[in-house]
Amino acid sequence: MRQLNRLNQFQRLWQQSQGAPQHTCVAEMASRCFCSDRHLRTLLSHWQQAGWLRWQGESGRGKLGLLTFFRSPEQLRQQLLQTQLQAGNAAEALQVLDMAPERLVDLLRPLMGGQWQNDAPVLRIPYYRPLESFTPLQISGRAEQHLAHQIFSGLTRFEADEPTGDLAHHWQHSEDGRVWLFWLRPQLFWHNDEPLQAAQLVTQFQRILLDERARRLLANVEEVDAPHPLALRFRLSSSDYWLPHRLAHQLCLLPHPQHPRLGSGPWKLAHFTPELVRIESHTRWHLQQPLMQAVEYWITPTLFDRALGTSCRHPVQIAIGDAADMASLRPVSRSISLGFCYLACRPRAGFSLAQARRLFRLLQQSGLVSRLPLEEGLITPSKELLPGWPVPLIAEDDATALPPRLTLHYQLPVELHEMAQALRQLLRAEGCELTLVFHDVKNWQRVKDLDRADLIMGDRLIGDAPVFTLASWLELDRLWPADASHAVRRQLAAIQQLADSATRSDALHQLYHQLMRDGLLLPLFNYRYQIFAPPGVEGIRLNTLGWFDFSRAWVPPPLAV
Repeated sequence: MRQLNRLNQFQRLWQQSQGAPQHTCVAEMASRCFCSDRHLRTLLSHWQQAGWLRWQGESGRGKLGLLTFFRSPEQLRQQLLQTQLQAGNAAEALQVLDMAPERLVDLLRPLMGGQWQNDAPVLRIPYYRPLESFTPLQISGRAEQHLAHQIFSGLTRFEADEPTGDLAHHWQHSEDGRVWLFWLRPQLFWHNDEPLQAAQLVTQFQRILLDERARRLLANVEEVDAPHPLALRFRLSSSDYWLPHRLAHQLCLLPHPQHPRLGSGPWKLAHFTPELVRIESHTRWHLQQPLMQAVEYWITPTLFDRALGTSCRHPVQIAIGDAADMASLRPVSRSISLGFCYLACRPRAGFSLAQARRLFRLLQQSGLVSRLPLEEGLITPSKELLPGWPVPLIAEDDATALPPRLTLHYQLPVELHEMAQALRQLLRAEGCELTLVFHDVKNWQRVKDLDRADLIMGDRLIGDAPVFTLASWLELDRLWPADASHAVRRQLAAIQQLADSATRSDALHQLYHQLMRDGLLLPLFNYRYQIFAPPGVEGIRLNTLGWFDFSRAWVPPPLAV
């Protein structure tokens, strides 16, 4: 970018005297700017016309002239940054931010939150870490899951915890529940304005079924075809009344078969780098149009750590705007997450179910979770697995002692570090030495040594449709021991064949109640989700992922009073 290059050359001149008038010559200035004398004279002419400085040269070779500065590099960078942002060039604007973090505070503060550019509303969110892959089959983080649901559509989607139409507007199944037809909406388009075709979705489902986790999710699907340009048909090996729920799962989001970053959701990807992610509204989306033109994640972790704070004081506490001015931001939405951090036992030789129940009883009686040294208001001890599904109290059994040694494998989030240390101290007092093994991951899919664990501690994210999410957790996650997994799968196979949703829910509730009573699973704590927004940003409401629906956010237009 030529303007930025000239600004950098100007800054080299300015730094010599920190903006004070200088007595210098053309040759000396040219050497500082790494250019020829002739080009330096051209630069001086441009800068003088722009009002950046004044050059009063003296005639004669080697004579010193007077260089007077009217603008500082920081002022010019802010002006250039504003110009690029007003033009919608967010990626080019990032190049302007080549300065010390402490000097960027005043420059970036007014640019976050809701802004208007060229009569179009844009929402800028400062974010504390680079976003990872948002490809549906590779997603790990909560923010990536949320982003994927903004970019990609599925045949179905969740609304009020039940599947509703997305690319499909209706569906029906055969009497035995083994053949399902999904009717596609007419005039569907990919983000590149190419018409979406049923045959493309068949191709994508064939690829999805090659993935190990997706194959478990869709274990009963034998064939997918398109009997009509506006219909998809699924043939199942046995009835599965979870199928509309399964097709709304993130693993069944549908990218373009030739262009994996293209989707058909409400937002299309415009820019994706470790420093900036920008999505723009898809004007040919088939449902209600977004109210913003673009959403940008500004990812500068070092900057925000030093000077601005981050957009997240914690990943479940999101600030839309400058988190350093948290007092000026208003809490627009908060809730207790349905998802929970959990402890799971894997009984085997030397570690019985009775000992697992003894461990759970110790935890329940100790009140350990309430005493963790964490930020106040961040977590709350789990009393229910889901609303109406209470965590049972483990009955007393004084005859059972813990094994002399156990091994705990645990993952992110960071609160589980404190939980692991506290659990080690609790078990040491009972004569049990706990070995801790931390995995810097967000799920267990690629962890190879999980079979060595006696205990596993992690985070179970629950988005929409919590009952179905808990059913699929038992099917997809590697944390369950083989013996328990086989028995559970038989019960899950029976549950999925129940056509009535209330009956399925009750049966799954009983299954989880038994897992908790047996000593296989203990929910530990839930998070308190919070979103803070500056005045003037409306429509911010927490969703079940702890984020908010980008399509409903809006900024009032600037009107003269």
